[in-house]
Amino acid sequence: MGDVLKGRGCAWEFEDGGLRITPEPGKKGSKLSMELGARFVPYDALAEVALETDARGRVVLRVVPRQGADPVMSAAAGQLQDSLDPYRLVLPAAKEELAGRHADEIRAALSERGPAERFLVAGPSVPRGFKAWDGEAAFDGQAVTFTWFLSGASPAKYTAGDRRYPVSEIEGVEWHALEDASGSLRLHVRGHHAPADPNKDPASVVFGIGHGATHESLPFAAAVLAAVQETKAEPLSRR
Repeated sequence: MGDVLKGRGCAWEFEDGGLRITPEPGKKGSKLSMELGARFVPYDALAEVALETDARGRVVLRVVPRQGADPVMSAAAGQLQDSLDPYRLVLPAAKEELAGRHADEIRAALSERGPAERFLVAGPSVPRGFKAWDGEAAFDGQAVTFTWFLSGASPAKYTAGDRRYPVSEIEGVEWHALEDASGSLRLHVRGHHAPADPNKDPASVVFGIGHGATHESLPFAAAVLAAVQETKAEPLSRR
């Protein structure tokens, strides 16, 4: 391989052992892809490849990561719309034959397709932060900090005070996309008994219109997930 296939908003470079996905600013790519930046995806991390045609007659080359291979897709938990899928390359109809050849080459490189034991794609870079509806979330690679807003935080959160959760105490992250003016990011913290309502849980931040957009909150959740896993295994080398 070694070829580059340029599509709507990003380019796929086919390298030995994997696929490098690079967003191209100003080319109508999604905000999520721009925020994630260039990513190297080993073929070992992929389970499927498909070539499709969308409603506008364009060619769509799509790869599907193995379950548990990518922290971004693990955090998303099936909630991403097609337009936000970072593993979907939209091409002009004239490139169908070329895309088909690349799909065949990727398919031939796939081996294990079952769930991955650990992340095979590097997590988003840190530090990260975003403004939720009820507070500001920050992650420096070592700990997640929630700083509450007086105007948005519930009395339960504001009374509890700002929170700092070291990665060593976090067992997981639950992300719910902003939809119908609601959504949330919840940390599963060891020893913390969380109320069902994220508005009352000091280990959660809630989203609202203009606060917690997917391109900000999902990479944050994925970066935390990746860091949590790295505390339990050898760090993943970045390429």
